[in-house]
Amino acid sequence: MLPARETQVRFFKSLLVGGTAFGVQYLVLWILKPHLRPLRAYSWAYVCSVATHYSLNRFWALKSARRDAGRQFLEYLGTALIGYLIQRFIAWFCLTWVHMPLLWIPVFAVPPSTLAVIAILNYRVFRRNV
Repeated sequence: MLPARETQVRFFKSLLVGGTAFGVQYLVLWILKPHLRPLRAYSWAYVCSVATHYSLNRFWALKSARRDAGRQFLEYLGTALIGYLIQRFIAWFCLTWVHMPLLWIPVFAVPPSTLAVIAILNYRVFRRNV
């Protein structure tokens, strides 16, 4: 049994938003790589990605009926911090232990954090019902 049509549309839109945010993260990482230390470049790229992600979700993909936008934003920042910590740990591990090239790290770091972040965003931060 498939989820309700509205849930399917929200999921598809959130995938598009996630793909766009990933593209922003990768592009910024590529631009900053020659100028900053690897984890610093990764962190700045993540910040740019989060700004894109929040804006697109808040106003398009996961519109919610919540009226407490300030609290919602703080919840989003907390969720982004969880995603950042997951990605930062994976980035550190890949750089330190695997010696992976910096531009490959998002491919491995983004998916695990995405699972946690999507669940929190959809069912808490941008929930449909208040």
